[in-house]
Amino acid sequence: MTTYAEEKELIAFYNVENLFTPDPPPVHKLDPTLSGLRNWDEKRYKNKLFKIGHVFQLILEKEGILPMLIGLSEVQGQKPLEELVVSEPFISQYGVIHYDSMDERGVDVALLYDKNKIEVISSEPITYFFQIVGRNNVVYDKTRDVLHCKVKYKEIILNVFVLHLPSKREKDINQPKRNYILSQLRKKMLELHLIKGEASIICGDFNENPDEKNILDLLYDDDSNKIFFNPSEELYLNKIYSTYHLKNGLLFDQVILSDHFFKLNFPLHFVKSSVFNHHKLSIWDHKFAGRPFRTYVGSRYLGGYSDHFPIISELSTKNNKNKV
Repeated sequence: MTTYAEEKELIAFYNVENLFTPDPPPVHKLDPTLSGLRNWDEKRYKNKLFKIGHVFQLILEKEGILPMLIGLSEVQGQKPLEELVVSEPFISQYGVIHYDSMDERGVDVALLYDKNKIEVISSEPITYFFQIVGRNNVVYDKTRDVLHCKVKYKEIILNVFVLHLPSKREKDINQPKRNYILSQLRKKMLELHLIKGEASIICGDFNENPDEKNILDLLYDDDSNKIFFNPSEELYLNKIYSTYHLKNGLLFDQVILSDHFFKLNFPLHFVKSSVFNHHKLSIWDHKFAGRPFRTYVGSRYLGGYSDHFPIISELSTKNNKNKV
């Protein structure tokens, strides 16, 4: 008898808030750290790994299945990822796709995939440089890569993009960078969709909400046909958030899908998206109830999970041809 869990697949994205390798002991007390975090030692690192694994254990308990594709952001290097996938609940059943970016903090994105379900065809980092003209010279500002992975699920090709766009800060001086990255990404997605006919999944921390122009423009082709869909729009309208800044709820974390997932003859059919805001991932203080339980607030260590909740998209694997 086929169970409900066997009739679905999950795709997840999670900004894990600084999953960095532990810093070496400082020579002097006030020496700057490689991570930029205060007292980021082996004990705190191990607790962080346990916490991230626990998030996916909670997802497994609730959904009956682990996501077959997991996009991650705010990771530093290969080591934490390799240690994560050998721990519970992954127990070495997941592979890692990761490239070191040229980001000044060494912050990267990555993709974890279920090796029993996903075959990796190719992967590449898409790197962006931004020219800054000074008085006497020209310098280049670097940011986090966009990860592009071409994978096969059963007999279908999926293009998976994982991103973490430049942050909103200092009166949003990074908006032109986000504009450019998303415009270039849109061109690539249109080529894959219109010329090659391949499905795409774009997951990440966009540092923009689903109703902002950059995100809305991403969904349409040059003839104003909607060929990508963002289920996070409805979540945001219903005031369901994945992170917070001051008093404002935000839904920067999103999973966008090409229209393949909404067609009856496609083996993976979109069912729903949700923010996994389990109470165990939330802060205990009633004043901030419902917000993510962070690892750090500024330089103060709290020992929580992350300052973001994961976002999950559920796909049905049932025969969809007879659906109305």
